[in-house]
Amino acid sequence: MKRLARTPHATTDFLKNVFSEVPATYERVNHVLTLGLDRVWRRRAARIAAVAGGDQWVDMCTGTGEMAVYLSRLAPGGTRIQAVDFSPAMMAEARKKREAAHIEFVSADIHALPFSSGSVDLITMSFAARNINVNRESLVHGLTELHRVLKPGGRFVNLETSQPPSGLVRNCFHLYVKLFVKQVGSRLSGSKTGYSYLSRTIPRFYPAEVLVDILHQAGFGEVTFRRLMLGVAAIHQARKA
Repeated sequence: MKRLARTPHATTDFLKNVFSEVPATYERVNHVLTLGLDRVWRRRAARIAAVAGGDQWVDMCTGTGEMAVYLSRLAPGGTRIQAVDFSPAMMAEARKKREAAHIEFVSADIHALPFSSGSVDLITMSFAARNINVNRESLVHGLTELHRVLKPGGRFVNLETSQPPSGLVRNCFHLYVKLFVKQVGSRLSGSKTGYSYLSRTIPRFYPAEVLVDILHQAGFGEVTFRRLMLGVAAIHQARKA
């Protein structure tokens, strides 16, 4: 099994290669592996985010643009929606969507965003925090950059896999990931490396309560969360004071 280098730069290069292999099948594989729940959760997160107001919305690490599309359907007239990703291949797939005409795509890395400080009302991110989590320091750095570009009072809404508080549920979840994510994902996508990586990131990501502490460490206040499906995923909301 290929061992993932444990530095942010090496991981960025690795992930760019991974995501260049999977754009055409990415959404379909996610829907299969989650039994369609990823779409339900993204829509729910988008509805939570859309009440933030303001006219500058950013979907970070947008991938194939699913969350950006859901936001565009909920946004009031005049809202500027930008979708940010570091993978040209994933954004090329996102641009094929019908709603892409209402979305501005920005090529950038989360650790160095091309936005002025205090310029954004809302940031969303879905199923990407694990990729930033080379280590806790790297995740805090990325979240601190999101905090920088938000306006005072601006909101960050994050959807991510989590760790169920029940030991039994957690063990069953990890077993499902071990037995199905790598094998099924690799077969459907043709990318063994990509879904081998994914199967490793899910069990080692943080419980919801720990992610609250990490968001506080990045400067956010008023952090809350709600668990989804017994805690296998969670939606966190955080506000810039």
